[in-house]
This record gives sequence, structure tokens and C-alpha cells, in this order.
Amino acid sequence: MIEVLVVDDDTRVARVNAAYVGKVPGFHVAGQAHSAMEALRGVEVLPRVDLVLLDHYLPDGTGLEVVQEMRRRGHQTDVIMVTAARDVSTVQAAMRQGALQYLVKPFAFAGLRAKLEAYAELRRTLDGGGEAEQAEVDRIFGALSAPTEPGLPKGHSPTTAELVRRCLMQADGALSAQEIADRTGVSRQTAQRYLKLLERTGRATLTLRYGDAGRPEHRYTWATRT
Repeated sequence: MIEVLVVDDDTRVARVNAAYVGKVPGFHVAGQAHSAMEALRGVEVLPRVDLVLLDHYLPDGTGLEVVQEMRRRGHQTDVIMVTAARDVSTVQAAMRQGALQYLVKPFAFAGLRAKLEAYAELRRTLDGGGEAEQAEVDRIFGALSAPTEPGLPKGHSPTTAELVRRCLMQADGALSAQEIADRTGVSRQTAQRYLKLLERTGRATLTLRYGDAGRPEHRYTWATRT
């Protein structure tokens, strides 16, 4: 089992993320922490921590400071940042300090599952040991490149799916297919197709807005707010 320490300042979010981890085969929640100090203590005192799911915004420091202190103390525990911090400088700093992945809130179970399954594949690859030819090196570096929208139906582009998903996530309210199209640059028909996919998979919620005449307008909101 891969032992995971879940770190988030919001106890409710930590419980949700821990529940998500527990649903992925091969993973076990070793503990939860809600501050930088608790995160460092968890890495120190828990019997084993293989992976830290680490929030950036903590009441007594940042996730990046936690990673720095872990490394200073000699802990090479793997880290996946799970945070609402979206600025490029934070993402870049996380990469430079050795974070293996960066998952932006809000996200659904499928998003975290994809990251965890990719991490498990990376561990299996590395556990083989020995020397690596170029193909093996490419496989190691590509192991964490799991798509953010796993299991897309045939004919759907991961790039377009991510574009529509992010547009909907960042919206202040419900959007129509035409509004999504205007903001992303795709056609209205394409936006409608991906919005319907998000609704079918539980990622988006559909509401109907009735006007004075004609068919009601379909409007969509992002359904996952963890």
C-alpha cells in the first residue's frame, strides 16, 4: 500500500480528499494534517509516509515552505500539490522544489484518481531498478502525464475538454454554450458537446432559463466545489 498524508487547512476538505484517496486501490491514508507544523510532524512521526497531498495555503506557512523544510531535514517523501494557488510563479516554484504533480482546486474524484494512478505507475516503474535505456527513461518521465479528463469518449480532444472545464470552473455563475464558445474560441456546437459530457459525468450541473418565448436556454455551472 502507498501511505498518504493529506494536508489541508480546511478540515472538511481534508476529509473529502482523504475519502477520495481511500477509494483508489493501492492507497491508504496514513494521516491528516491542517497546518505546516502538523504536516512536518506527520512526516516525522508516522510509521511511513510515501506521498504527501499538500495544500499551499496553510495557517502557519505555505506548502512550498513545508517542502523546503522536509528536504532540509532529509525527508525525500514525494509530494503532489493540491491547492487553489494558480499563479505561475507558485507552480514553477513547486516544480523546482520537486513536487511531482500539481492539482488545482476545485477538482473531482476522477482528477485526483488520475494523478494517484499515474504516481503508482511511476513507483512501479522505478521499483524495477537497474539501468535505463532511452525508452525506459521516456516511460519514467511520461508516467505522470496522465490526462486531467480520463476516459474521454472517442472523438473528444483532451485539450478542448480542459479548455471548457477551466472556463466553467472559473465562471462566477451559470454559462450557456454560446458564452463558453465566446470565452474559449471554440464553436457553440463544440462547447455544447463538451458541456453535455461534463453534465453526464457529474462534473457540471444543468439548469434551464425560460424566456418570454421559444425553447428554454440551457445553462451550466461547475458541480464540484471541494
